[in-house]
Amino acid sequence: MTDEADEDLVIRRATQDDIPAVVAMLADDALGAQRESPDDLAPYEKAFQRLGADPNQHLMVAVRGGRIVGTLQLSIVHGLSRRGATRAIIEGVRVHADERGSGLGTRFITWAIDEARRQGCQVVQLTSDATRTDAHRFYERLGFTASHLGFKLAL
Repeated sequence: MTDEADEDLVIRRATQDDIPAVVAMLADDALGAQRESPDDLAPYEKAFQRLGADPNQHLMVAVRGGRIVGTLQLSIVHGLSRRGATRAIIEGVRVHADERGSGLGTRFITWAIDEARRQGCQVVQLTSDATRTDAHRFYERLGFTASHLGFKLAL
């Protein structure tokens, strides 16, 4: 996987040094503030090690002017359904509040779709909390359809 640069934006794999900035973005909204703990990075550091050991996990950051302004995780999942299709799952998408409306989200999701194609995926899927109506409109503008109903079970 190569870095992608456009003007002053670089999309690259996250490093361990990026964890504080990534977690801060994950926590920077009403939902994230309830489930993230930026004051205790230990669980995130352990998770980062697990992600790094799995070649199908791509924790990415968008960097502009030396500052992390976005993050997402692209997971490649091989399966039997859909005639043995490989799918990409996009998770944990965040754009820094200062960058919303700048086109960064479109560039980032487009990068993820292109990378999924490069990895041989036939489907790209994502979930979005039911309360994030602005995000739903954004994903629909990019061609995603609300074709399924998702369920979660907290353990």
